Amino acid sequence: MILSISGVVLLGVIVFLFFRKDGLKPSHAIVCALFGFYLAGTAIAPSIKAGGQSLASLLGGIKI
Repeated sequence: MILSISGVVLLGVIVFLFFRKDGLKPSHAIVCALFGFYLAGTAIAPSIKAGGQSLASLLGGIKI
């Protein structure tokens, strides 16, 4: 579990640097996908899913 969390942190920092410095290239997209897969396997995944569903319902309820 410790290896998984440190991997998530490392990939998260790399993704942040890619977006801030270089833009998104195909190799960067692969790192972003790996970050997503590792993040999905952590204990925080249910909280992220609930937050995404909450945001989707909030945006779905906006009347223009």
